[in-house]
Amino acid sequence: MEITTTNGGFAFLLFLAAFAGLEAIWLVVLKKQSYPWAEALSSLGVATIKRMIDLATAGVAAGFMFWVYEFRFWTIEINTLWKALGCFLAIEFFYYWHHRFAHEIRWLWATHCVHHSPEHMNLTVAGRLGWTGLLSGSVLFFSPLALLGFHPMAVFLLLAMNLFYQIWLHTELVPKLGPLEWVLNTPSHHRAHHGSNPKYINKNYGGVLIIYDRLFGTFVEEDEAVIYGLTTPVHSNNPITIALHEWGNIIRDMLSTRRIRDGLGYMFGPPGWSPKKRKQSQ
Repeated sequence: MEITTTNGGFAFLLFLAAFAGLEAIWLVVLKKQSYPWAEALSSLGVATIKRMIDLATAGVAAGFMFWVYEFRFWTIEINTLWKALGCFLAIEFFYYWHHRFAHEIRWLWATHCVHHSPEHMNLTVAGRLGWTGLLSGSVLFFSPLALLGFHPMAVFLLLAMNLFYQIWLHTELVPKLGPLEWVLNTPSHHRAHHGSNPKYINKNYGGVLIIYDRLFGTFVEEDEAVIYGLTTPVHSNNPITIALHEWGNIIRDMLSTRRIRDGLGYMFGPPGWSPKKRKQSQ
């Protein structure tokens, strides 16, 4: 999730740091477990710089959404519980597809892979979000909501609430939650989402809900130990390297070919795409 409101972003960061500290104390002091301090601090570093970038660029995404809103088909005022529920379900729907495409299209993955780079699961991972959502075009995926008639501020508010909800998903302290697992996105579902195990890759894209994963066939149960991190690890705790490494890989791959078709494949094909794989699939 790379779209946040500016004020919500800083509140998110403070909330995250406080509860991540409590989680670390619980693990180290009470459970006598090790804690990945360097990785966690790098995640908070990535998160802090992202908030600064959000502050500097907030007007761009908001301006675009308000521009799209001028061409809306209808005006939907959220003045009843049913309309609020409809807006929430619509945002979840578009969030699901944005998140799914962020795994399936390398141009979007270059931003989103930042969130999947930690090799341990703890609350600091919730703030380890890419800096380049504006470059990836994340706002485009949510602009249909403005076109449908939902006010941009309502969209941004609910997206910020979605982000706050997801903080608690990034922990190993919470077990499976029984019947709630059928409807809600839970820590168990999200742990599987972060897994680089073959069975877990590209699964469980939901934000607050897991219903769209069940509907569109991308749900997987957490039933084996999760191996966290990217299939090709970053091996760095430098926030700049973490945030920009995949863009560097894209540029490197594009410079390796003179074929426009292959260059576009490196940009907009799935992560790991190569001309060799294209030929093998033909």
